[in-house]
Amino acid sequence: MLDHGLEIVAYALKLRQSHLLPIGASPEDQAAQAEAWTAAVAYAALLHDIGKIAVDLHIELADGSIWHPWHGPLLHQPYRFRYRDDREYRLHSAATGLLYRHLLDREILDWLSGYPSLWAPLLYVMAGQYEHAGVLGELVVQADRASVAQELGGDPTRAMAAPKHALQRKLLDGLRYLLKEELNLNQPEASDGWLTEDGLWLVSKTVSDKLRAHLLSQGIDGIPANNTAVFNVLQEHGMLQPTPDGRAIWRATVVSSTGWSHSFTLLRLAPALIWDSGERPAPFAGTVVIDTPTAGEDVVAAAILPADGAASALEIQDAPPEALAIPDAMEDMLAMVAMENSPTTQQDVETAANEVPADLPDEPLPTLATVAPSPQASTPSTAHPSGEHFMAWLKQGIATRRLIINDAKALVHTVSDTAYLVSPGVFQRYAQEHPQVGKLAKQENQQDWQWVQKRFERLQLHRKQPSGLNIWTCEVAGPRKSRKLHGYLLVQPELIFGEVPPNNPYLGVPPMQLN
Repeated sequence: MLDHGLEIVAYALKLRQSHLLPIGASPEDQAAQAEAWTAAVAYAALLHDIGKIAVDLHIELADGSIWHPWHGPLLHQPYRFRYRDDREYRLHSAATGLLYRHLLDREILDWLSGYPSLWAPLLYVMAGQYEHAGVLGELVVQADRASVAQELGGDPTRAMAAPKHALQRKLLDGLRYLLKEELNLNQPEASDGWLTEDGLWLVSKTVSDKLRAHLLSQGIDGIPANNTAVFNVLQEHGMLQPTPDGRAIWRATVVSSTGWSHSFTLLRLAPALIWDSGERPAPFAGTVVIDTPTAGEDVVAAAILPADGAASALEIQDAPPEALAIPDAMEDMLAMVAMENSPTTQQDVETAANEVPADLPDEPLPTLATVAPSPQASTPSTAHPSGEHFMAWLKQGIATRRLIINDAKALVHTVSDTAYLVSPGVFQRYAQEHPQVGKLAKQENQQDWQWVQKRFERLQLHRKQPSGLNIWTCEVAGPRKSRKLHGYLLVQPELIFGEVPPNNPYLGVPPMQLN
């Protein structure tokens, strides 16, 4: 832990060199405050994990008494210790306040408290509230990410070069955007959320679906693929107010002033997290009554609690996959992981791809000219989901670099001089950005990604194997290990590529599929 702490100090100070702080201040003020900000970055980095000593360890002295860090140094007394099996992985951030006075004395605190723009974020960091700590919190998170990458054999320079905005900032910005532009708040009847004096209540599924779709449409990667994981991330980053038993999901009945009422599963947030003073809307003209759950109720809500073995959100959740990968192109390619519900065998993949419900209506096949999107095509997010729309979305996403290609986490590669679409990942990504697909798929008793995949297949833009199979298995091979991907090969790569990139050298179609 000492090595980790000192590494983070070194990384944080290196990152600090590229920032003029406080942001937006005059050059004279930045120069005058430079030393204080540098010191605060070092202190915040060194202190970020110190709370673990207080809450993650159980320490007994030889006489059987319990020792706590606030008792003073152990000196030369015999002792024994163990890690607490029931330790809560976010608690150590909040426990920093129990110990920071052992490192920061009166003179240091007096000095730092004289800089208001620095003092507030430093207090937030020491309280574990990184979402309020601005650039100071981001520097610590980024430095922590680099240290973890170093420990896991990855490349710390990559982690330090990652986007500086932490995941909680992206989630917050997304929620603020939705509340301003898309969500209906405080409606007298059906609504997406309600604001009361003590909380912001949002319909859990609606908000999670729209938040994921918005972030993906902005080209932000690393967004959880299902609602349960979204709730986990929001809760782990302290953005949700938990129920009395620690869950993210509340059950409550909304009663409007007109007499309308309905029960919902809701997320509860602090209004101050969304609106600054003076910007907060008027409260809901009604009530939100919390329901009392019965025994055995709400299995899904129980499942969202972080497991005891879950990694610290600060250490792992914010890190992009590249931060934990060995810095080698081959290892990056081997780090590919399928999205959830991915079939695991060729038979599974082909079965999923070819199961067409008997009541599925026949549709006329479009010509290639009708499929290829024009430069003037409408924004994909405004069009009706279809196979043609999927292709337009795919082409636009690649052109705008929202969808990366030939990378470790890419859903599109260049194989055999054409485009290779990873299945079901690329169809899942489309469905996540377009939540309305779920309703269409439900009408046909399909998963949302299967609905998209069927529409794509009907366009007949993909190559089939000599055996008639739709799905091609690509081998991702390296000197020490290999794995397989499943997907579609397009007949004409120009349908999604403006200029066809070189083939990915780490992917190949086995000869037996070509014969």
